[in-house]
Amino acid sequence: MAASKLLQKMIMNAMNETKVCLTCNKPIRGRTDKRFCDDQCRSTYHNQTRPPLSDFARAVNRHLQKNRAVLMQLVTDPSGRAVVTKAKMEDMGFAFHYHTHTYTNKKGNTYFYTYEYGWLELPQGKCLVLKREGT
Repeated sequence: MAASKLLQKMIMNAMNETKVCLTCNKPIRGRTDKRFCDDQCRSTYHNQTRPPLSDFARAVNRHLQKNRAVLMQLVTDPSGRAVVTKAKMEDMGFAFHYHTHTYTNKKGNTYFYTYEYGWLELPQGKCLVLKREGT
């Protein structure tokens, strides 16, 4: 019987221990494994502990995001494909030298991808723009 009372006392002490937020040191309520009092403190903590992106990396990310947005606007057909001119893509702000990966098919055609959207350069200044299947 004494062991169960000791166990109860240990549980009560553990429940009464007040954990504090790693960012602002305010008391934390809720789950026992919680480390932050709210989302803002969690975000602040992680932003402070991660190394900042260089200006170069930030610029590349902006170009990739812009390219993806342009490709997404161009692929409106349910087939997930569209043929557009390179000039139209450039007018929309597309930068052809920024892409995430390439794919070369058996015929030797190289598709350039920005995440799930890709393009294949065609003759006469046109491009086949497509969305990768299954995404």
